[in-house]
Order: sequence, then C-alpha cells, then structure tokens
Amino acid sequence: MTARVGVPGVRTKTRDIARAAVRAELAQMAFDLFLREGFEKVTLDDLATAAGVSRSTFLRYFGSKEEAVLSVLEAHGEQVADAVRARPAEEDDWTALRRGLDAAIEHYRQDPNQALTTTRLILGTPALCARQLEKQRGWLPALANALAERTDSPQLVTLDISVKAAAALACLNIALDYWTASDGDLDLVDLLDQAFAALSPRQGDRTQAN
Repeated sequence: MTARVGVPGVRTKTRDIARAAVRAELAQMAFDLFLREGFEKVTLDDLATAAGVSRSTFLRYFGSKEEAVLSVLEAHGEQVADAVRARPAEEDDWTALRRGLDAAIEHYRQDPNQALTTTRLILGTPALCARQLEKQRGWLPALANALAERTDSPQLVTLDISVKAAAALACLNIALDYWTASDGDLDLVDLLDQAFAALSPRQGDRTQAN
C-alpha cells in the first residue's frame, strides 16, 4: 500500500483560510452585538456566549474587544505602504501619498453602508477611537519607509518624510470625520482630495503670497 503524503503548504493554506473565515464570522457577530447593546456594556464573556465558544477560544482570535471591531482595518497600513512604494519614482511625495491612500478608502467605497456604521461606532467609542489612532501611529514607520524607498535612489527616512506621512494620515482622518458627519452623503474621495489640497506645497505658496 502506498502511503498518502500530505502537502504541508496546502494544509497550512487550508488552515489559514479556515481560521480567517472563523475570525470574520466572530468579528461580525461581535459587531452586531456592540451595535445592539453598546460597546462599553458588552464583555468578553458576553461575546464568547453569543458566539457559542469559550472565552479562551474567542481570545485566540481577538486579544480584546477593540480588536474584534478594528480587525477589518488592520491590513490597511501595509496596503497603503505597498501602494505608495509602487508609485512612479518621478511622482512627488505628496501625490504618491494621496494615491497610496486609495488603498485605505477602497473598503469604504465597496461597502459604504457597512463602512459608515463601523466608522460611527469607532468615532463614538473613546476606547475604539484611541486604539484606532494607536494602530495608525504604527503605520507611520512603514509608510515613511515606503516613501523613502520608492525613488530610483532610495534614501533614509528624514524628518520631512516622516512629517509628510503623518500629515497624510491626518488628512485621511479628517476626511473620514466629514464623511461620517454627512451620513455618507459627501464623496469620500473628494473630501480626501480637498484635505490634501489644503496642505499641498502649491496651496501653501499661495497662502504665503496672500
């Protein structure tokens, strides 16, 4: 009899897919419960009971209540950095950052209703808002490195590069604030364009000239 030999890579990929599916299902369940009961009132035990799993099992997928909500956004930092790194070398930094942020707002464009509900929950919950800002701060090194590396002659991350990366994320947050306040009626792309235009070098030159 010939023994069947498994393929480790296939098994690993299958496990990863299964884990991602369970994680997504738990995240949606948690999100629905937060909307019904209020984020602050729901405990980890409540989440585990609603999901029909033990507390320890839930914590294997999410280390905290905050992570159960913010997991949908966790890949954005890496996606934006990759998008910035892929921009043409001759493109100015500010334009590269603006175009790179398209990767972050794609989620909002694909499912605006779900994105609006999620953003409202985050902005209306101090713990979630603080954790989201903390996560974004963690994006900064990767974003600054991507900006420095995308040219034909990669450079070290300088102060001005770090400032540009931080300003770009501030523009994203302000655009999202205005978009959420409008109940999604305003166009998020236009809002982000306007935010970037307000800080563009040419806009700054015009302001000084006046």
